[in-house]
Amino acid sequence: MTEKEIFDKIAKIIHERFELDLSKITPNLTFASDLDADSIDIVEFVLELEDTFGAEIPDEDAEKLQTVGDVVNYIKNNQA
Repeated sequence: MTEKEIFDKIAKIIHERFELDLSKITPNLTFASDLDADSIDIVEFVLELEDTFGAEIPDEDAEKLQTVGDVVNYIKNNQA
């Protein structure tokens, strides 16, 4: 899966979960600041990522994912 395909899937999840216009979703978008996501939002988002990409994201890795770009890179580097 290419970086663009990964980004597009993540953007779709953010669009649906946080009701944010797709045009506003960039690699620099932060979950805490830009989306005002709390810890429960983040956990649910990570679970959805796991389902979408068929990969487990350990809690210690999930805590390091601060931006959309972080998530794209993590998925890209941990694809099966």
